[in-house]
Amino acid sequence: MSAGRHWPLGATVYPDGVNFAVYSKHATEVFLQLFAPGSDEPTDVIRMPHRRQLVWHCFVHGVGGGQAYAYRVRGPFDPKNGHRFDEHKLLIDPYAKALSRKVDDRDNLTLSYDPASPERDLSFDERDSSPVVPRSIVVDDSGFDWQGDRPPSVQLEELVLYEVHLKGFTAHASSGVRHPGTYLGFVEKIPHLKALGVNAVELLPIHEIFVEGFLRERGLTNYWGYNTLSFFAPESSYAASREPGASVHEMKTLVRELHRAGIEVILDVVYNHSAEGSELGPTLSLRGIDNASYYALTGPPDQPRRYYMNWSGCGNSLDLANPPVLRLVMDSLRYWVSEMHVDGFRFDLASVLAREEGRFRIGSAFFDAVSQDPVLARVKLIAEPWDLGTYEVGNFPIDWSEWNGRFRDTVRRFVKGDAGVVPELAARVAGSADLYGDDGRSAYNSINFVTCHDGFTSWDLVSYDRKHNEANLESNRDGANDNHSWNVGVEGPSDDADVNRMRRRLAKNHICCLLFSSGTPMLLGGDEMLRTQLGNNNAYCQDNEISWFDWALADVNRQHVEFVRKAIGLLRRFPVLARRRFLSGRDSDGNELPDVLWFGVDGGQPDWGDPSLRTLCYQLDGSEAHAPAGHYRLFFVFHAHHELKGVRLPQLPDELRWHRVLDTSLEPGHDLLDAGAEVLLDPQDHYLVNARSTVVLLAR
Repeated sequence: MSAGRHWPLGATVYPDGVNFAVYSKHATEVFLQLFAPGSDEPTDVIRMPHRRQLVWHCFVHGVGGGQAYAYRVRGPFDPKNGHRFDEHKLLIDPYAKALSRKVDDRDNLTLSYDPASPERDLSFDERDSSPVVPRSIVVDDSGFDWQGDRPPSVQLEELVLYEVHLKGFTAHASSGVRHPGTYLGFVEKIPHLKALGVNAVELLPIHEIFVEGFLRERGLTNYWGYNTLSFFAPESSYAASREPGASVHEMKTLVRELHRAGIEVILDVVYNHSAEGSELGPTLSLRGIDNASYYALTGPPDQPRRYYMNWSGCGNSLDLANPPVLRLVMDSLRYWVSEMHVDGFRFDLASVLAREEGRFRIGSAFFDAVSQDPVLARVKLIAEPWDLGTYEVGNFPIDWSEWNGRFRDTVRRFVKGDAGVVPELAARVAGSADLYGDDGRSAYNSINFVTCHDGFTSWDLVSYDRKHNEANLESNRDGANDNHSWNVGVEGPSDDADVNRMRRRLAKNHICCLLFSSGTPMLLGGDEMLRTQLGNNNAYCQDNEISWFDWALADVNRQHVEFVRKAIGLLRRFPVLARRRFLSGRDSDGNELPDVLWFGVDGGQPDWGDPSLRTLCYQLDGSEAHAPAGHYRLFFVFHAHHELKGVRLPQLPDELRWHRVLDTSLEPGHDLLDAGAEVLLDPQDHYLVNARSTVVLLAR
């Protein structure tokens, strides 16, 4: 062993050994332990005597990739002032790139306190957690064959996102893949994504996950994965191989093969909190290495740092206002781009990351660090722009996109037939300029979605009036109560052909609102095949057939799969649907633009103040798009009334005629027509729009 260097942090492989470096400002001693595969007893215990810039470091000669290791850290146990050191707890390197296995917290060995103590978190537990804590694995990133991989570099206005759970995509026996529920199993289903027309997947968290004790006690698990244990390590249970560190190679393989298909990879990442929870949570990594540095802490005057700020709702919040914590997050982001080749990130509860002194700040250190980073400059940054105490839709920096929750709620309310929604729908269809138009962003900084992992699927949205979360074992108290859903008169599955026909129409209407609005559309994985969760709108703990894709539905509902495929194709066919500017009718200087005209059903101006209005009509002019289709116009009718409505059509120049492209009220095969097969209208001056349907007409 020699001194080594204080950078980079983590375990770094060199030809003659491995450099180990870990940050801790308040530790008094740090011990590196090396392990043979499968052993609880260390082969070597190395006291790290060298410390520079608050980083403890050493170089171990003769070891390399695959070496298992962990830390033990000594320091003050003074919870009232934020210090919770406990040398009896084996600690995961915050920079570990792979873990040997899952945490198996038998008998709560990872707790640093006595659960029977009256003031539990002030007590001290001397039990050794080594038998239940996974080892960090040294990873050599130089050996993977990327085969000339290049990022697809899809522009935002061309992006169609597909939000999907990596395991759930292929875990069901019906998937037919060789390695169900794994990175390699996902690879086998890439042809489905390519045929559908999506060009980016947004993967629910694939950082190493810790399952909370209360879920283990109920026989459940943290399926979604929003409880990160390690910010660098891919989830070990998603690897087909049981070899330690195999998850790194297999995740890289997945990214490479998605890129080969022209599909980008966006990771849903959780940097707002860690898996260690509140003061009553486990000691696994950051808490035992330097609790006072990594977490945002609070408390009364006599114990000012005993408790954790909980803006995440998950027990703690990381303190990104502290430079070492910010460095941890930035190093993790750069690693996933540089070494794992991902194309962007969706940040869970992103407003937490910009909290300083408790408040969301547009000029936060985190935003500043991201904006000037050359590695992150080329990737997509997507915010979930809210947290437990603030709602910041529209308030993120210019280089960020945001999940647009207002788009979701507006489209749901409109399609189910609520009155008074049409003016709001027009604003969402036009790109949400009221949210993103005042700071230099475009319509495509709005990530539009109707459904996502959190809530009803598309089919459940039209099949249930109420949530049915009994399987979560929380007496149906969890999950949102206000879903803006409509069951078409029957709660849950129905044998009534008329009910199911209307449900399919409404599902198609949701797809049309999503894809034909200005903005970046995000489709919930499985909605194309009308996947159901049986009314569960909070399936975060259901690692089973409630959440998994039943691939038999892709055949049963193949007509809906085909509709979604054609709708994405229609989006790509007409460049006017992918203009960066907002559909405001005016440019940034206030000049009139020919790209959008709003109409009432009588052909005149819409009566935006009519509270009974349930029909939105507008025309887009494609003459400026310079597309192969040449000069064309598109006329849209979003109709949510329960009665048929006659709509007067705009008058056309002599050389153009209206043709029907899409009508969701028609039977499959006739509802969305291929290029060249559009039906010429006769007469040309009006169209009868059936109840609760979407119509798209083409003038050519």
